[in-house]
Amino acid sequence: MKDLQGNSRVRNDKLLEAKDQIVYLFFKVEKNNSGVEKIVLEDKKIMEGRLKSKPSFDRNSAKTGDFIISLNDANGKEIVKQIVGDPLNPELERFDEEGMSRNKVSLQNAEFSVRYSHSEEIKVVRVEKVTTDGSQLLFTQKL
Repeated sequence: MKDLQGNSRVRNDKLLEAKDQIVYLFFKVEKNNSGVEKIVLEDKKIMEGRLKSKPSFDRNSAKTGDFIISLNDANGKEIVKQIVGDPLNPELERFDEEGMSRNKVSLQNAEFSVRYSHSEEIKVVRVEKVTTDGSQLLFTQKL
């Protein structure tokens, strides 16, 4: 009893909210026989910590097949936006006698994740795929 009363601190939710936190969202994407992608939010983890830098978003740097992740408030206002390179067609580096080369690999399913600084405002995640005609909404879910 002495140890519990003397040295330990009881954390309440209010104290935890005040600390810097990073949220990780883990997704799985599968391509069916028709070529249509299906995305599932598999897990969400919140860890103590602070991002060293905020990812910058440049729509012009997105290539066809890349995913645009939007984190919005309850009213649909965008809070954070990130680009994830096409997880179903990753570019892998290969080293051999001739040197280094890059090859694209086509996958039927893959996993990807995003991270962001925790904010009580963020309530919805949206995933769009960059297409030659603009973008296509693949996934929306409340957090």
